[in-house]
Amino acid sequence: MVDNVSNCFICRKHRGEIDIPGGTVYQDDLVYAGHAYMPDNPQDAYLGYLIVEPKRHVPGLADLTDAEAGRIGLVLTRLSRALKTAVSPDHLYLFVMGHHVDHLHYHLVPRYPGAPRAYWGVRVDEWPDAPRGDARAIEQLCARLRGDLQGLQEK
Repeated sequence: MVDNVSNCFICRKHRGEIDIPGGTVYQDDLVYAGHAYMPDNPQDAYLGYLIVEPKRHVPGLADLTDAEAGRIGLVLTRLSRALKTAVSPDHLYLFVMGHHVDHLHYHLVPRYPGAPRAYWGVRVDEWPDAPRGDARAIEQLCARLRGDLQGLQEK
């Protein structure tokens, strides 16, 4: 497990070894949230595609502590509210797939108005007419989400 942690993309991100456009949207002792990192096409990221991860290296849902699970649920709910305010989606998807990285991570993805049914679900980010942007656009959106989260945390 130690080798997995030292080489894990997500753990490396949490240690500050990898910069993510937009930076941290939310972070505490148990949870990290930020915009999805798109290394293949950083100038054309699907805006609003957020990733939420436990800070501790765990491979799956069953490996979470109750405290981690509770905090992740709360963060996902607050991020969903912030996304609804910031980007006015028709729908928000939550995916847990775990195909490529052995560190649990949740995909919170807005479906924008006008998205054809062929792009609903796991193909939502393939819609060519969806709002997209570069690192600057991601940073602007993440700054707005951070501000919206501040207000939500106080409720």
